[in-house]
Amino acid sequence: MGMGRAGSYYPGAERLISPVLHLLVLCSLSSLTHIDGFDTEFCKALRAYSACTQRTSKSCRGNLVFHSAMLGISDLMSQRNCSKDGPTSSTHPVIPIEPCNYHSRHHQAVQPGTGTGAPEHPRPIYLFCGLFGDPHLRTFKDHFQTCKVEGAWPLIDNNYLSVQVTNVPVVYGSSATATNKITIIFKPYQECTDQKVYQAVTDDLPAAFVDGTISGGDSETRSIWILEKSPGRHVEIHAAYIGVTIIIRQQGRYLTLAVRMPEELAMAFDETQDLQLCMNGCPTSERIDQEGHLQLPMLGLQQASFQQQARVEAQRGVFTLESASRKCREQLEVKDIYFHSCVFDLLTTGDANFTTAAYNALKDMETLHPKREHWHIFPNSAPGLRPFSLLLNALLTGFLITVLL
Repeated sequence: MGMGRAGSYYPGAERLISPVLHLLVLCSLSSLTHIDGFDTEFCKALRAYSACTQRTSKSCRGNLVFHSAMLGISDLMSQRNCSKDGPTSSTHPVIPIEPCNYHSRHHQAVQPGTGTGAPEHPRPIYLFCGLFGDPHLRTFKDHFQTCKVEGAWPLIDNNYLSVQVTNVPVVYGSSATATNKITIIFKPYQECTDQKVYQAVTDDLPAAFVDGTISGGDSETRSIWILEKSPGRHVEIHAAYIGVTIIIRQQGRYLTLAVRMPEELAMAFDETQDLQLCMNGCPTSERIDQEGHLQLPMLGLQQASFQQQARVEAQRGVFTLESASRKCREQLEVKDIYFHSCVFDLLTTGDANFTTAAYNALKDMETLHPKREHWHIFPNSAPGLRPFSLLLNALLTGFLITVLL
C-alpha cells in the first residue's frame, strides 16, 4: 500500500500493517469529500485504497476493523459514483532530486501518471579501469595490457576528473615498472564542490585531500568524501556528484588503483585529452605484452645456459615457474589474467607482495565492475601465439641474460 519500492509487493508484509491504518486513511478521505471538483481524484484514491485492502483480505478476514474499512470504501465509492474499474492514484512517493548526486540528478524517472520527477533517463552505464603490479592495466573497454610506462602518465583526463600515476622500475635490467605515486584531481562542479586534489605516494596513503579536508559539499549532503578502510594501506574516495568511486591500496612498496565512472562523463573530453591509458590503453611502444601475451623472442632461450639461469636464481631468490604458479594459486583460484599477471610479477621481481596485489586488484574489480559476466578475462589462445608458460620462461630467461651481460 505504497510501502517499499515503487511497484513492489512483498508477500507477508500485509501482516505487519495494522487494520487501524485502513480506518485512519478512510477518515482522511471522508474529510475531503466536501471539496468541489475533487470527485475524479477522490475516485482514483478510493480505487487505489480498495486494491490495497484487497491484498490483505486473507490475513485480515477475521478482523472487524478490516471489514469496517472495506464497507466504508464501498459506501464512499457509491456516494461519489466511482466505478470499480479505472485509473488509480499513484502510491509512489515523489523522491526529491539531489543536485549533487549523479544518480539522483540524471536517472530519476518520471512517476507514471503523475508527471513528477526529472525527465526519464536510461539506466546509467558505468565503466571500470584498474592498474596494479608491473603494471597491468585493465582499460574502460576491458582490454588487458602489461606496459612499461615509466614516469608520469595520465590514466584519466576528462572535464570532471584527472588521474595521473608515476611508475618506477622494479628490478634493474627489466622493463617492468610499478606505481609509486598517484595524483587525483576532482574538478570543480557547480555548487557541489570546489577542486579537490588527492595524492598518495609509497608509505604515505593519506585519509584526506591535500587541503586537509576529508569531504566536500555542505554539512548535510556530502558530495565527495574519503573513507579510510585500513590506515596507510587502503582508502576509498566516493564522489557522489559525478558517480565516481576510486579504491587505492599499497601492497609492499607499490600502489594499486581501481576506478568506476559513468560512461557519459568518462567520454567528456576533447582531442587535447586523448592520451588516457584507461580510455585508449598504452601506446604500442610501451607495451610489454602482445595482444595480452607476455611474449619475448625465443632467441633468448637458445642463447642462455641453464647453469647461468640457476646461478642467478640462487643469487636473487627469484621464483621458478612452478613455485610462482603455486604461490599465486594460494589466493587466485581461477587461472584468468589476474593469475597469469601474478605469475609474471613473481618471475620478474621475486617479490611475493605482488601476489596479494593481484588478489586485491581482482577483488576491487569485482566490487566496482558493473558487469559480472565480464569479470574474468582469459589469455588469448589465438594461433601463432605461444602458450603462456613458455612465454613466461622466455621472459625470465631474457631478463636473466640482461642481468648477466
